[in-house]
Amino acid sequence: MTAFDDTVHAYLEHLYGPRADEVQRRLNQRLAHFGTVHHPSNEDTPTATPAPSWSEKDQWLISYSDSIIDDPTPPLAVLNDFLQTRLGERISGVHVLPFFPWSSDDGFSVIHYREVNPDLGDWTHIQTLAHHYDLMADLVLNHVSRESLWFVDYLSGSLPGRDYFIEVDPDTDVSAVVRPRSNPLLVPISTRRGTRHLWATFSENQLDLNFENPDVLLEFVGILLFYLEQGTRIVRLDAVAFLWKRLGTACIHLPETHTVVRLLRAIVDHVAPSTLLVTETNVPHHENISYFGLDRLADGPPDEAHMIYQFALPPLLLHTLTRGETSTLQAWLESLPGLPDHCTYLNFTASHDGIGVRPLEGLLPDHERDALLELMHRFGGFVSMRSNPDGSDTPYEINITWFEAMQGTRRGPDPWQIARFLCSQAIMLSLQGIPALYIHTLTGSLNDVEGVERSGHLRSINRRRWQRQELDLLLDSTSTPTHDVFKALCRFLERRRQEPCFHPNAAQRVVPSPASLLAIERGPLADGRRLLALYNVTETPLPFEQLGEEVQEAITSVNWHCLNDNAGWGPTDPLPPYAVRWLVNSP
Repeated sequence: MTAFDDTVHAYLEHLYGPRADEVQRRLNQRLAHFGTVHHPSNEDTPTATPAPSWSEKDQWLISYSDSIIDDPTPPLAVLNDFLQTRLGERISGVHVLPFFPWSSDDGFSVIHYREVNPDLGDWTHIQTLAHHYDLMADLVLNHVSRESLWFVDYLSGSLPGRDYFIEVDPDTDVSAVVRPRSNPLLVPISTRRGTRHLWATFSENQLDLNFENPDVLLEFVGILLFYLEQGTRIVRLDAVAFLWKRLGTACIHLPETHTVVRLLRAIVDHVAPSTLLVTETNVPHHENISYFGLDRLADGPPDEAHMIYQFALPPLLLHTLTRGETSTLQAWLESLPGLPDHCTYLNFTASHDGIGVRPLEGLLPDHERDALLELMHRFGGFVSMRSNPDGSDTPYEINITWFEAMQGTRRGPDPWQIARFLCSQAIMLSLQGIPALYIHTLTGSLNDVEGVERSGHLRSINRRRWQRQELDLLLDSTSTPTHDVFKALCRFLERRRQEPCFHPNAAQRVVPSPASLLAIERGPLADGRRLLALYNVTETPLPFEQLGEEVQEAITSVNWHCLNDNAGWGPTDPLPPYAVRWLVNSP
């Protein structure tokens, strides 16, 4: 057996005990039939993990297939044309949110995993996108739609779906289970065997899959390999934290869940070494970073996710820019662990989901969190709740567009919305990791209250579907916020992708400064090049004398060149409200 086989066997033994040999034989059959342009790794040791290929040029966009519509052209073709004509090489990758046939949750209740929703296009459209950009696709592996064929099998007692779901006696105490929603955990289902109750973490339409059955794991390995064959380079493991269940526990982050992630990492490293695994775990920060597997670094390179979402970043940025102080954000940034070259963060401010509140646990006092929620409500947003073991509900996420969230401070709306918004994006773009911009951030979209009323779902507030003609008109006009925001973000992207100090692996340091200023140093690189990023997070100009001793010394001791100020920059000039300065120590 090879080292890869030994590693996989250890994982399967942890998951399935004495059945490991049988499961591994079936797994190897799937790997043998993997018809991809990638070549298996020739390395024969589990420590020879291929180094991911990423650079400062990696900048991603997040979008639904039909976020832009131009009938009768298939939406996937419209998206590709928009990216080609409006963004070009400013982005390197695109996360196309679930494009499969689905029944609810805007795609995350999958009916058929190996099909493209015909209303969106077909696999050729996906392959075309993957030809131009690094494609991220969702592996929705925790749950499946109750309209799926697997569920039809379950109802009729037929294979394979008969044993794909989790039946629980309705009298079982499940109060310890961590919930992301407030709906009941167990859903009554009428079958030929009478009423059964199935586990449903997210909704009654999204039924959890039983990974204690190795058939389910092997099914998803086959789906993963199929996505790679279609051109997918980045695989997002959706809601993976809830994957494995064990009654009497919180049923989140269980050791078996981490083992499944490690197994998938071993597989992609072996058969398609350029593939990146991204875990989606909207949980408190210390739980989130556990998916790197940093606690096992003494035994070799990281063996779980290549990337994790920086879920704490969006709510901390909201707090920072609406309160005008950086102390909490600075403390969090200083606490981030140093990462080995095989790991990095996925930085973002907004996505198709709301702005998570759970990641603030342990970082922000409840009264500060509640003040932020109240402010977002004043700005037209909503707050979704989740259930606690004691039966109470607590805030789970804020539902609002990022542009609307930036319309003011705790004193209310003010004239600085666009400047504040751009400052937030510049901070995100400059941090260690790979940045991802949601399409409605790129276009400065307003709250889609009508969408919420139509769908009955709070998340629809940030899922508007643009008509291409309307969007083009707003982008081409010189007097719209959409034009101003898009143009400014494109300038940031152009400058960022050309600056080697923004490489995901370049060192990051928070430079001590007053609470009104955020100062981040990236580098130095091997050649001594370094970058100093300065952000005024208030509506008040900051004189040079108020930047703090270390920042003042850094500015005056080096011949800096400003990357992003076309009007020119003087080292001792005041920083205007919400100013962004990216300074490098050589032109």
